[in-house]
Amino acid sequence: MNGSIISTEHLTKDYGHGRGIFDVSLDIREGEVFGYLGTNGSGKTTTIRHMMGFLKADSGTVAVNGLSSWKNAPDVMKSVSYIPGEIAFPDLKTGTEFFKVQAEFLGVKDFSYMNHLIDLLGLDPSASLKRMSKGMKQKTAIVAALMGERNILLLDEPTTGLDPLMRETFLELIREEKAKGRTIFMSSHIFEEIEEVCDRAAIINAGKIQSVLNLSEFRHGSVRTFHVEFSEEAEAKLFCERLPGCSRNGIQVQFDAVAKDVDAAFQALAGLQILSLSESHPDLEQYFMNTIQSNQSEEEKK
Repeated sequence: MNGSIISTEHLTKDYGHGRGIFDVSLDIREGEVFGYLGTNGSGKTTTIRHMMGFLKADSGTVAVNGLSSWKNAPDVMKSVSYIPGEIAFPDLKTGTEFFKVQAEFLGVKDFSYMNHLIDLLGLDPSASLKRMSKGMKQKTAIVAALMGERNILLLDEPTTGLDPLMRETFLELIREEKAKGRTIFMSSHIFEEIEEVCDRAAIINAGKIQSVLNLSEFRHGSVRTFHVEFSEEAEAKLFCERLPGCSRNGIQVQFDAVAKDVDAAFQALAGLQILSLSESHPDLEQYFMNTIQSNQSEEEKK
């Protein structure tokens, strides 16, 4: 992985009433699979639409291949394949007709990769576009996006509507695209698929980036979760004051730490009465919830 291919700096789009994205800064490197993890309405789609040049930011910048996504949208499109979160097909009868139009738009002359994708996903392109199930529509959108073999893939909830077996097939396809050197930005609210295929991931909540996580380090246990039970609630409260970012429920405290921060965490325990201390390796869902809860607690203190 080399230089930055997609970057956002202090990107803000305020729709009012707390909706939108706020001060979003991301740096996606060449050849990596970058996950964008958040619940529905957290700001994932708004971020990707800025990357595509569909939306103009209130402030901040977004660039793809060094080009402003808003000012140079036609040039950006030449290197990007896109799967939208909300699929809307043109007024055509079948998937086959749609693929012909898409091939012309993308300049595709060799249809071997398109046919490979169709076979891999078990898609019947002769089916009526209007009568396709949600899963069939999603498969059609995947083929339409990837058949152009562009070097940058922007994928907004790409597995929506796919059954578990087909979702795994899609993740294998992502691994194949990564092996070709593609740069992939993929949003999702499904923790397992982000953890399985992504190199790094950003957590977004209420339009704000909560954390950017190196998933290689995460998988190999550099992020550890500690559970502490104190003798009194006052002791637990004092510990959380010493160590911002922990979550507390009465005398029970939980906190995450990477290897280099473990010593500082244990120093914060000095002089406190502890009933028990245990360690576990968190899964991504646990890390997600802990991060959001910790950041909310910090906001409430301000």
